[in-house]
Amino acid sequence: MTQPQRLGQGFYWQDITEGQVFETFRRTVTETDLVNFISVTGMLEAIFIEAGYEAGAIKGRPVPAALTYALIEGFILQTMIQGTGLAMLELTQKIHGPVLVGDTIGARVTVTGVRPTSKSGRAVVDSSIEVFNQRGECVMTYTARRLLAGRE
Repeated sequence: MTQPQRLGQGFYWQDITEGQVFETFRRTVTETDLVNFISVTGMLEAIFIEAGYEAGAIKGRPVPAALTYALIEGFILQTMIQGTGLAMLELTQKIHGPVLVGDTIGARVTVTGVRPTSKSGRAVVDSSIEVFNQRGECVMTYTARRLLAGRE
């Protein structure tokens, strides 16, 4: 009898190839997301907690870039590396524009490298992630280097 495939199981490194492209689902960022995130992180900056903050150059309710990143990483974790991601090894991030409460964000993930390690069953997987809002504007880019498990 064959083992059933586990729903939600992430990719093993052997299932990923350099140049492969994935798109995440999209998600609308809510006021509740903002309030919960700044409450749990302590990012009580006036621009995030004061509606219509007068000294801010951004119109609307901006959210911390860390929240945008965390939401996208949640998509990646739930769909691409659940059960196979072993570690985040390196991350480089650039912010291109604000994300506001009410914006809908999603990402394109491009695998840029897969290198098996000397330890059996593991590989370092590099990827480039582009985050877009509902208008197709790139608001964030980052590269990630992760350690992924392989099939036994």
